[in-house]
Amino acid sequence: MSLVKSPKADLRRQYKKIMEISFVISLALLILAFKFFPNIKESKVIEQAPQQLINLQDIQQTRQETRPPPPPKPEIPIAVPSEDVLNDITLQSTELNQNANVAPPPPPKEEKASSEEPQYFVAVENMPEPIGGIAAIQSKIVYPEIAKRAGVEGTVYIKAYVNKKGIVTKAVVLKGIGAGCDKEALKAVEETKFKPGSQRGKPVNVMVSIPVVFKLQ
Repeated sequence: MSLVKSPKADLRRQYKKIMEISFVISLALLILAFKFFPNIKESKVIEQAPQQLINLQDIQQTRQETRPPPPPKPEIPIAVPSEDVLNDITLQSTELNQNANVAPPPPPKEEKASSEEPQYFVAVENMPEPIGGIAAIQSKIVYPEIAKRAGVEGTVYIKAYVNKKGIVTKAVVLKGIGAGCDKEALKAVEETKFKPGSQRGKPVNVMVSIPVVFKLQ
């Protein structure tokens, strides 16, 4: 036996009626909203920036005054010679006398020959050698007391200018050690007699480097 559904229990029959009632209620609410709240606008938020105070100062107008023109330069009077002074001046004749005897010009002065420094060679066939060897120079060395107390030792290099006769005309320190040793080395080299240097069998002026040793015993 099949079951028969009661028409009152069928919910689909109520859909249309419920939809109509919902539209009516929504429309009524919308009408009430427009009636009681007619002016609904968004409120605008105005932000005020921080105010800055500007100090206005009155600038005084300056007036440029025109400077007066510079005073005129004083006129310096020019002295004019008088007629009496002009009459006292005698003008000599400018005519050339061809028959007059003219003294010859003085002879030119003889220029003195400038003394030239002798030329010294750096390298020759036979270099200068101290007579007695380096030992002759070392024997003349007096060890300075300051150098002894300070314990100064080393080698002093002297550049000696030896002429054709084997005489030291000039001596300079190339490398020193101080404490009075440089002065003693110069003195010893200058007092030493050398065998002169020679080039092609002839004596010449030569520069030579000489080591002087200072060593404490």
